[in-house]
Amino acid sequence: MDGEIIAAAQEERFSRRKHDAKFPSQAVQYVLTEGGVRIADLDAIAFYDKPYLKFERLLETYHAFAPRGLKSFLAAAPVWIKEKLFMRKMVWEELERINKDPLAQKPPLLFPEHHLSHAASAFYPSPFNEAAILTIDGVGEWATTTIGKGAGKDITILKELPFPHSLGLLYSAFTYYCGFKVNSGEYKLMGLAPYGNQDSKRIETYRNHITSELVDIKEDGSILLNMDYFAYATGLRMCNDEKWEALFGISRRLPESDVTQPYMDMALAIQQVTEAIVLRLARTARKLTGSPNLVMAGGVTLNCVANGKLLQSGIFEQLWIQPAAGDAGGALGAAYAVRHIWQGKERLVKTAPGGDAMKGAFLGPAFTFIDIERVSRRYSAPYKKYDDFSSLCRDVAGYLAEGKITGWFQGKMEFGPRALGNRSILADPRHPEMQKRLNLKIKYREGFRPFAPSVLIENAAEYFDLNVVSPYMLLVATVKENRRNPLPPGYEEMDMHERLYHLRSDIPAVTHVDYTARIQTVHRETNERYWQLIMAFKELTDYGLVVNTSFNVRGEPIVCTPADAYRCFMRTEMDYLVIENFLFDKREQPPLNDGEDWQQMYELD
Repeated sequence: MDGEIIAAAQEERFSRRKHDAKFPSQAVQYVLTEGGVRIADLDAIAFYDKPYLKFERLLETYHAFAPRGLKSFLAAAPVWIKEKLFMRKMVWEELERINKDPLAQKPPLLFPEHHLSHAASAFYPSPFNEAAILTIDGVGEWATTTIGKGAGKDITILKELPFPHSLGLLYSAFTYYCGFKVNSGEYKLMGLAPYGNQDSKRIETYRNHITSELVDIKEDGSILLNMDYFAYATGLRMCNDEKWEALFGISRRLPESDVTQPYMDMALAIQQVTEAIVLRLARTARKLTGSPNLVMAGGVTLNCVANGKLLQSGIFEQLWIQPAAGDAGGALGAAYAVRHIWQGKERLVKTAPGGDAMKGAFLGPAFTFIDIERVSRRYSAPYKKYDDFSSLCRDVAGYLAEGKITGWFQGKMEFGPRALGNRSILADPRHPEMQKRLNLKIKYREGFRPFAPSVLIENAAEYFDLNVVSPYMLLVATVKENRRNPLPPGYEEMDMHERLYHLRSDIPAVTHVDYTARIQTVHRETNERYWQLIMAFKELTDYGLVVNTSFNVRGEPIVCTPADAYRCFMRTEMDYLVIENFLFDKREQPPLNDGEDWQQMYELD
């Protein structure tokens, strides 16, 4: 519809299986319904990488490393052949199942390259007419990193780094070695890094080991990995555990075991190396393109600490990052690439008040009052319905100020990994015990993980050293110095939990151990209801921000429907649930009995 994004959603939100890799039937059905179109009405269908090229890379990689990986090859080959070589056939079978009839006329089915899809997702919805483009992830077909330029409707890829040399896979190898799950635990590694002792000899030693033995970092930001230390090319593990243990002097941390100081220091060392590589890549992108603007996508660009360092560096005047920077956003980029590159349609830079074409990333399903009343009947759940939304905001602000935790469900679901105020769990950032309570009693996750603030854009500069908007929670900045509390003597020698629960500022629930915060600026133009709530909290407390964490528990996708929200509310120690204008008080709810094994649903990741 004239280049406008109408709908976008991930299959996991509908299936309730985190990182669901099956064909996205429910997501496709939602997007078609929201767009008011049938499959036969489409101009084209796009898939975000080239299966034949990916299969070629898999075969050539196994050949290059032979005889290593033979067992892995024999186990995986049948799946690859089905998924890579017969992708086109599988896509049409699934779409005809959705269509409920064979398609008499099939739209063209196109396969843009993986990193072109990332590049398109970064450039086309951005607010810039021209920009440098940087994409960094694990691997697509062959490329792991690309530098390009966008101008008008055109994208030109200028440089690319080939597999197996990958910053994303390097970072994931450390995620694995520090005991977290690859492809979902990278956030944990980033959150663990600030617990590393900045000036310790161990940090310097680890960093030297990384840059002398594991990775050769070139001046332009390209890297060469020493594949003697890595197993991901042909094996079922990320790295050669024995070699890593000999190099670093510690064995791989077992999942769910205590996180000791060496792993904190290891997390900080690889975070520092990652930041250095990203900055070199950015300098190269500026040199190659001459553009003052940079757009980014790919899983590594969700590293908001590195993004914050890039912003501070001043290499570029303006920075924009695709909020669904991972592979989910690749689907959006593939559609954009087809429209502007294959069809040759001119790009209309038609931005929303928030500055881009992403509509605040609010692109998923919304629900009606009737839907909410059905959920209430299903669970015999009493509620209070507000005719005046301002009154609801005042009441919820009061509950938050009393230390109560509230599930907040409004409007269209967010696209991408962040909850941005429509599928969020909210709390008071001033409360000294709130981070501990949220982690252990609500999210059921590791206590060291930080929480993000949602701050009114009008008040952001009062709390944080940030002079740009951050609507998608993709930038880290420091808490203002006048809000910080001094560190006690011997702080660096304290154990993790003593450091974690030291009150570092007057907003302790959103201040990480290094005085940073992952910030979401809230704009009235893109999310008026969320803005109204935070404004009501400010009028009551004089603080224009709240704690915002995603509405889910560990191992579960962010909630999609009112029923998802109610079940999550009842299975945690949340105090209140708000769905649109309906308020549910935990004290009034009957016991939840819906026949599901919720402990199995929330299997630890």
